[in-house]
Amino acid sequence: MADRLHGRPAPATESTIRDWDDADPSGQTYTRVLFVDSDLTEIQNTGGVFEECTFRGVRFNASTHTDAAFVNCTFVRCSFFDTTFTRCKLMGSFFDDCTYNLLKADGGDWSFAGLPGADLRGTEFTGVRLREADLTGVRASKAVLRDVDLSGAMLHRSDLSGTDLRGSDLSTLDPLTVELKDAIVDLTQAMVITQSLGLDVRP
Repeated sequence: MADRLHGRPAPATESTIRDWDDADPSGQTYTRVLFVDSDLTEIQNTGGVFEECTFRGVRFNASTHTDAAFVNCTFVRCSFFDTTFTRCKLMGSFFDDCTYNLLKADGGDWSFAGLPGADLRGTEFTGVRLREADLTGVRASKAVLRDVDLSGAMLHRSDLSGTDLRGSDLSTLDPLTVELKDAIVDLTQAMVITQSLGLDVRP
């Protein structure tokens, strides 16, 4: 099992919901609940709030989440196939041994989220804030990370080969510790990467 940054434990839960297959979390608030082996495929969650909850073996396949919040939650062995998050808040949430095929995130705040070692190939993050997120060792080749705030994010040992990074903040990226072959960047980003390599760029 992967560990949270600095070894911080997951928040303790106070109640358990199993097989929550008729879920309709829209407009509801859940705090410190453990959700186990639930099928949330194709649910449409608008404005649902989950605070310090844990999801174990939950299937979010083809679900949509709009203006929802999963704050400081823990996801273990969950499936996010074709899941869409729009303007959602996932600050401080941690993902362990999950799958993300075709996941899309448009806007929202994922700052301080933990996705160490996540296989994000083929996912799309657009306009998302990922400030100080733990992205250590992520595999995001050919993913889309456009206009993403990656300031302070931990990216060492990450594979961003062929990734569309245009418009994203790469100010703390160390190109010597990240695979960037064939990554797509704009001119401003190219200057940032060049300067981080210690080169003296002159007209």
